[in-house]
Amino acid sequence: MQPQTPYYAVIFTSTRTDGDKGYAAMAKEMEQLAQGQPGFLGLESAREEIGITVSYWKDLQAIAQWKKHTDHLMAQKKGIANWYSWYKVRVCLVEREYDFTK
Repeated sequence: MQPQTPYYAVIFTSTRTDGDKGYAAMAKEMEQLAQGQPGFLGLESAREEIGITVSYWKDLQAIAQWKKHTDHLMAQKKGIANWYSWYKVRVCLVEREYDFTK
């Protein structure tokens, strides 16, 4: 099911450090936790030289609640200390979308 526009996208781009201890488990845990949050609409992720994770949210309030979730705050601190050499977060309003499927 596609969410109806408008909605918000949070784009998290990052580069990783060499340390991987616990990263995969934490990423999976955060994805599962986000899915249970009010206003969460979906998630897409890819990683090569840089990682890109896009989460979709109903509104800015839902994003703000997710940002300050206790477990998410802990994961952010661990990410800065252990897993990321750089990251950027962008919050965008999605006004229109279209796709192609073969």
